[in-house]
Amino acid sequence: MDSRLVSQLSAIVGREHVSDAEAERLCAAYDGTGREYPPEAVIWPQTAAETSRILALAHREGVPVVVRGAGSGMTGGALPVKGGLVLATSRMNRILEIDPANQLAVVEPGVVTGVLQAEVGRQGLFYPPDPASLKFCTIGGNVAENAGGPSAVKYGVTRDYVKGLEVALADGRLIHTGARTDKGVVGYDLTRLFVGSEGTLGVITKIILRLLPRPQARRTTLVMLDSLSQAARLVAKALARFTPCALEFMDRTTIGLTAELLPLPLPSGVEAILIVEQDGSPLAVAAEAAELAAFLEAEPGVRLVTQAQGQEETEAIWAARRGVSPAAFKLRPHKISEDVVVPRTRIPDLVALAETLARELDLVIFCFGHAGDGNIHLNIMLDRHDLRQAEAAQTARRRIFAQVIGLGGTLSGEHGVGITKSEAISLEIDPATLAAMRAIKQALDPAGILNPGKIFPQNG
Repeated sequence: MDSRLVSQLSAIVGREHVSDAEAERLCAAYDGTGREYPPEAVIWPQTAAETSRILALAHREGVPVVVRGAGSGMTGGALPVKGGLVLATSRMNRILEIDPANQLAVVEPGVVTGVLQAEVGRQGLFYPPDPASLKFCTIGGNVAENAGGPSAVKYGVTRDYVKGLEVALADGRLIHTGARTDKGVVGYDLTRLFVGSEGTLGVITKIILRLLPRPQARRTTLVMLDSLSQAARLVAKALARFTPCALEFMDRTTIGLTAELLPLPLPSGVEAILIVEQDGSPLAVAAEAAELAAFLEAEPGVRLVTQAQGQEETEAIWAARRGVSPAAFKLRPHKISEDVVVPRTRIPDLVALAETLARELDLVIFCFGHAGDGNIHLNIMLDRHDLRQAEAAQTARRRIFAQVIGLGGTLSGEHGVGITKSEAISLEIDPATLAAMRAIKQALDPAGILNPGKIFPQNG
């Protein structure tokens, strides 16, 4: 980036908060995909006013701007694939307000999700969205990707908790969407337009979040089964009788990756695990957990049903579940992670396809994820430097996508489109709908400076 532009950016945020040094550019070049695209410079604004001025300058100069939170995304949404400027939100990390009476919080985009959850929890409140990366991912990134997590089966995803936004548009204008109230139908629902837009329509600078009363009690049940297909079928059956706040599953390979974190030894022959969590009042949770255990123990293929005794065992179970993704690299050096969603009753079909593809293509493919809402994480492990594995992995991916659409599903439940799924978006989105999306992008970002190269296919 030329020195003139760096000087102009420095005048906005201070010289110490903008850098074109190689080390800083490399730190902003990656995300959870493992790919690298260095920007030309990185800037760290602290206020909405600074963000507005940065965008106005970038708009005049035609400089691409990519917003970056924690860089934990899995589809390349925060990668500066066209170079330009990375706008990092780490200094915009204040919880501006927690209003217990009205059950809302106002935060800046750089607030870490887990930090917010802990802070509102101390005031008897609850922010439900809980992505696996909650200890380091940021609220702004969660909003940009419409992140989910295990609790989505009962509580929904990020968009269900965003009441309003402050957004800096591509030309620097600041707009405000939504309201602090629970109801509000004045004008278009721009809040939902920006949620999940992956930084392609504007830069979020403030977020009004809905909170809930904190559940008084939780009970976590660990279910071990003979086969993954039995576990998948049991999910729909269980949800016909119970409303858990989480219902997760892990296949045989997944279990092997994190078995040492579980609070009890595995019986031989266990091929799948379900994690079921219930919450509510202490009396209701105790009664429902007992009913759930009796129901599960009577089901064919269930080897063991055990309920966590105390917080330590509960945390161990969830540590095993949340530790799956980082542990996967024990199997192969590279991973293709897909977060597809199918109707819950079709989970067995998708699982069966994954097992078939692993055999036919001689690949390591394993499944885990949010069985309660049909959001399955299919992971293809490979060495990208092995041509056979690389080609086989892409074949598997194409067949998985085709099956998901054929089952009435969607290609992404919480990771977004980014660059990794952009070429497949037309499998799900028809041409007229895609054209409408492009028209919205053109209206809000006519120069195309905001996160270019994302969501839309680059071949037209």
